[in-house]
Amino acid sequence: MTHARNAAMALVALLLVVAGAWSSWGTAQHVLLSKGREHGTLTVTGCNEEMCSGRYVPASPPSQHTTLSIAHSVAAGKGQKVPVVVKPGTEEAVRAGWAGGFHAWVPLGGALLLAALVIGGGLRMTRTAWSVAAAGGVLLLGTFFAL
Repeated sequence: MTHARNAAMALVALLLVVAGAWSSWGTAQHVLLSKGREHGTLTVTGCNEEMCSGRYVPASPPSQHTTLSIAHSVAAGKGQKVPVVVKPGTEEAVRAGWAGGFHAWVPLGGALLLAALVIGGGLRMTRTAWSVAAAGGVLLLGTFFAL
């Protein structure tokens, strides 16, 4: 019975981490694998509850985009200039650099914190749980200070 409980808890912890990584990869791929993608600077002109938009200036002149939108959580406010990578085939951008990289992995950081609770409480592996929680905390704190 103990082995079945441990296997179930390990499966839940693994599922949490995989789901966090999968959720993060949708944005992180554009930041981490940005070679060959369109780069530039977005000057924020206005925001609503979810998105900010603004004037886009490409790093290399031939571009079909003049305005782009970006998630409100990575654009601090009106008038701010943000380095961005354009998502291919869309009018949406993601923040580039360290700040964008940290922000892209926020779902994984949260998943690591949740998995640490399962590892510590369900599997009784406290040292491993503290290590996993520390990794998640570093990701979330890094994002807080980078943005």
